[in-house]
Amino acid sequence: MLIDHLIYGAPDLAGAVADLEERLGVRAQAGGQHIGLGTHNALLTLGPQTYLEIIAPDPGQPEPSVPRPFGLDGISRGGLIGWAIACQDIDAAVADARRRGYDPGEVADMQRTGPTGAVLRARLTLNVMPGGLVPFLISWGDTEHPARSAPHGLILESFHLEHPNPASLAPLLTALGADAEIRPAATPALIARLSGPNGSTVLR
Repeated sequence: MLIDHLIYGAPDLAGAVADLEERLGVRAQAGGQHIGLGTHNALLTLGPQTYLEIIAPDPGQPEPSVPRPFGLDGISRGGLIGWAIACQDIDAAVADARRRGYDPGEVADMQRTGPTGAVLRARLTLNVMPGGLVPFLISWGDTEHPARSAPHGLILESFHLEHPNPASLAPLLTALGADAEIRPAATPALIARLSGPNGSTVLR
């Protein structure tokens, strides 16, 4: 399993970028707008093919006709709200997951316009929209992976999930090929430990 990216949701992008810079010691770079979804983001590299996406409602866009992804419409504080697994052949990965008993949804073509005007395109599964502990699948195809151009300096040391009933979640992760530890806890959560200029920091 290769974690493509972790998603850190916040009510305000500039505020979240400043807060994470203070905590981590690296300032995220503007990623661009998700036109039609009413969101924008900033990125930090966590490894050669892994990054942290900081995402928030975009006040520069009209109110979207559909709910913003990851429950961002009602978000009141920053935290990890989703994650993605990289795959080369996303159609085959979806078929495999369905055979194993979990349907990750249809595959959609998504795009984001970066600050330089370059368009990044990806294909991803639509179980992304509500957010949560179950990852979605993503394939960047011929687009340069965002981890290559985002600011470096951080490493993803460890990642695990917490859930009141790990046994209920485990089959879904197995179907997706997501080999992540699920620890029992009172509240569902995604937990990542990052190392960087300010030492080791836990995001959840």
